[in-house]
Amino acid sequence: MVTAKTLGQGSDMQVKRVVLNSRPGKNGEPSSENFRLEEVSLAPDLNDGEVLVRTIYLSVDPYMRCRLNEDTGSDYLTPWQLSECVDGGGVGVVESSRCSTYARGDVVTSFSWPWQTHAVMKGGVLQKVDPQLVDGHLSYLLGAVGMPGLTALLGVREKGHVTKGANQTMVVSGAAGACGSLAGQIGRLDGCVRVVGICGSDEKCKVLVEDLGFSVAVNYRKEDVSARLRESCPDGIDVYFDNVGGAISDTVLAQISQYNKDVPYPPPLSDKTQEILQSQNITRERFLVLNYMNKAEASLFELSQLVKSSQMKVLETVLNGIENMGIAFCSMMKGGNIGKQVVKISE
Repeated sequence: MVTAKTLGQGSDMQVKRVVLNSRPGKNGEPSSENFRLEEVSLAPDLNDGEVLVRTIYLSVDPYMRCRLNEDTGSDYLTPWQLSECVDGGGVGVVESSRCSTYARGDVVTSFSWPWQTHAVMKGGVLQKVDPQLVDGHLSYLLGAVGMPGLTALLGVREKGHVTKGANQTMVVSGAAGACGSLAGQIGRLDGCVRVVGICGSDEKCKVLVEDLGFSVAVNYRKEDVSARLRESCPDGIDVYFDNVGGAISDTVLAQISQYNKDVPYPPPLSDKTQEILQSQNITRERFLVLNYMNKAEASLFELSQLVKSSQMKVLETVLNGIENMGIAFCSMMKGGNIGKQVVKISE
């Protein structure tokens, strides 16, 4: 039962929430049966520093697969606990507040938003946002003007070493996903003359080239990726933006997602790949956006301007209803989304 401490007035409200029902088997793919929908009572009375929020959008993301395990394999991610409410990125509106920072009607976001229709949250875990930053498209705060956008922009800027006029080629894996679809566009805007996306369907390939301005898109499920990369990148590959954590081989290889495998994150490289990196003098750097949060405010503003000016296009896949959170998560893990996968919880 979910409750909030008493103070003020008002009777309990019925809310729906999603809890972790079970964990996938070893090396197993998650299923919607790993999640359970519950209806519980929520006392809307607040203690000092708390706010009652109504959830508008919730995010599902690949990193969450690690949280389904008893051990995430990461020092910055904690596992979800059985029979406890699941959490992740979310955006909503304040309905009542006993926190001086927030007032009724404020739009707020958090990285640890419970998968609930309403929730009592401490003001310290929330961030107030201006809806005009995204022209009212609040779901963008979980995607293009949120953490995936920051990862794409700062990843390209901090690690990509893109130089205008240098005739550089960028390859992006997971290119039709929330981060990859943005990273490729940023690479092009920053000066790459050729951007090649690797994705998993003909439909996604078409979207990348016709809608997002990628030079070429390769369907790794149907095509010979090595041959297509040699054909599409005649001058070689200068920047490889890897989103899926899979193996890299001697042609900056087709990516096979490792999220659904019980291996360390990021996955270790094979001996052969290590030899290739050394012999070709290739620099491979892991990028963790949380290490660059001092640049977040300015970067989010830049992302907002890129979206508002239509220099960067936003792709989304939206499901409706908190009862579909597990379905959305599993579909995203299998590549069923184009762009950012979100679930709309309320208007």
